[in-house]
Amino acid sequence: MENVQHKVVIITGASSGIGEATAKLLARNGAKVVLAARREERLHAIVNDILAAGGEAVAVRADVVSAADMQQLAKFTLDTYGRIDVLVNNAGVMPNSRLNELRVEEWDQMIDVNVKGVLHGIAAVLPVMREQQSGHVINLSSTSGYQVSPTSAVYAATKFAVRAISEGLRLEESAASGIRSTVIAPGLTNTELFDTITSPEVQAFASQLSGKGIAPASIARAIAFAINEPDDSLISEIMVRPTAL
Repeated sequence: MENVQHKVVIITGASSGIGEATAKLLARNGAKVVLAARREERLHAIVNDILAAGGEAVAVRADVVSAADMQQLAKFTLDTYGRIDVLVNNAGVMPNSRLNELRVEEWDQMIDVNVKGVLHGIAAVLPVMREQQSGHVINLSSTSGYQVSPTSAVYAATKFAVRAISEGLRLEESAASGIRSTVIAPGLTNTELFDTITSPEVQAFASQLSGKGIAPASIARAIAFAINEPDDSLISEIMVRPTAL
């Protein structure tokens, strides 16, 4: 992965799951990774693992819901490494429920994290990448960003939005400033997403799927593949599903 080496990569939602797996994989291949999430102790533990394995990593506590936090994250990265090559917008929540349960606060949470969080990340790095005339924004959507199922209406809406934002960024920036935009769409993955579910119906359904998803490392490899492509190649979308589902 020669094109991954020495790249400065910000990863949100890096305290577990796909974010953690991606940070460790990219660091093993020579990237300088900046891990961001709310759980600071967990971030530092992952950074210590990376450093012990010979990689380079730092941690920053940041909440994607806060535009100010994301601006500070970008500033810290720029001050530390002098550039920002890749942003992996990975942070997300999935408290699915039927619309008639009226879990309005959870709808707001999904919109804030899954949509506004992506936009806050883009807003933080876009001026830097435009000045560099290079960069790569990788946004995590989902198979739910292509197909809606019962109980997933709001979550799916946020992931459809991620695809729209990603395509808009590609159309506006790829030719003009060399900034690449990639959507990664995981199917069922063994992460902490199910932990955010409070609907009893969805909890019962999720328990039946326990252990049937793919490992976060599979999504990390897809992210690394997109980053590793030469600058003249833009991987627009990658979907990764469990074989058995």
